[in-house]
Amino acid sequence: MTNRQIPKYMKLKKELLSWFEAGKLQYGEQVPSENEIAEQFGVSRQTVRQTFGELEKEGWLERIQGKGTFARNPERREGEQAKTIGIITTYISDYIFPHIVRGAEAELRSKGYRLLLSSTDNNKDKEMESLQLMTSEPLSGLIIEPTKSAEGNPNLAYFLELQEKGIPFLMINEKYRELECACLKVDDEAGGYKAVQYLLEQGHTRIAGFFKRDDLQGVNRLKGFLAAHKAAGINVSPKQVVTYTTEEKNDLPYRKALQLLEEGEKRPTAFVCYNDELAVQLMEAVAATGLQVPEDVSVIGFDDSSLAIASGTKLTTLTHPKTVMGQAAASQLIAMIEQGRMAQETIYEPELVVRDSVAKRN
Repeated sequence: MTNRQIPKYMKLKKELLSWFEAGKLQYGEQVPSENEIAEQFGVSRQTVRQTFGELEKEGWLERIQGKGTFARNPERREGEQAKTIGIITTYISDYIFPHIVRGAEAELRSKGYRLLLSSTDNNKDKEMESLQLMTSEPLSGLIIEPTKSAEGNPNLAYFLELQEKGIPFLMINEKYRELECACLKVDDEAGGYKAVQYLLEQGHTRIAGFFKRDDLQGVNRLKGFLAAHKAAGINVSPKQVVTYTTEEKNDLPYRKALQLLEEGEKRPTAFVCYNDELAVQLMEAVAATGLQVPEDVSVIGFDDSSLAIASGTKLTTLTHPKTVMGQAAASQLIAMIEQGRMAQETIYEPELVVRDSVAKRN
């Protein structure tokens, strides 16, 4: 049979198999959609569907209703359940979250696990939907970042259901206080303390803090901020502390910063920010008032994200392990699943990364 006589679906099948051989498609990875494959290779959706059907029968692909098509291991025994670990985070596509997910995914894939990913957009109702989705699947385990952890846990029943079903789970960044489960997190209180301590060493005494109050990370960073002032014998004015919710984050801190900066000689000489995302926003507020960072106002962020070095003035910030945390969470969960081991509470010490956004004052 000449190449011209080979059916299109067979040619496509050969091409997709070469993806497996080259490592372009690995176990647990989602395959491009039928439409995307059809467009890429200039064939009809019917041809793609026929190819996918062949590869599915041979064990190379697995179609999951409502989610898509995923690469499989053709050596998996017939009837054996795919090993799946779910990850629920507040966000997926922005800030530090892609690094956390990539770290976990790399570890899971290396151990033969498939990843099921969901985000809550930091909304309690969406967290409930994510938990409903996860508990309806044949899960091996679950990694969860709690949603608005400082506001309690209205979805407790779903976590109790996980325990009842014997599905191991752990939490990252924080955990709900009423649940006895392992958590991998940053020592946020220590981070808030270190930020203020460094500014005090640089001669700053009028320091304003901006903290998110609906998650425990923000609550603990504020706690460290206040503790450092107390240790130095400095009273904190109510004006110097701005708290806000998720829904207010794009507006309220910026407005409050402008108000503080209009106080002339009594204005703060430094800002400690909940995270780098907010720090960049408040640096723009400083510029909007005709002032400069760090000459007039010093700024410290948190998380050492890509945003810290994206702007003209490189941001002094505190570290967050990101990828390492994702890898460690996945590794601990796999040990819970395969060896029955108890996961350990893991607390990462944040370190100050000194860049250009803090100036020494006389």
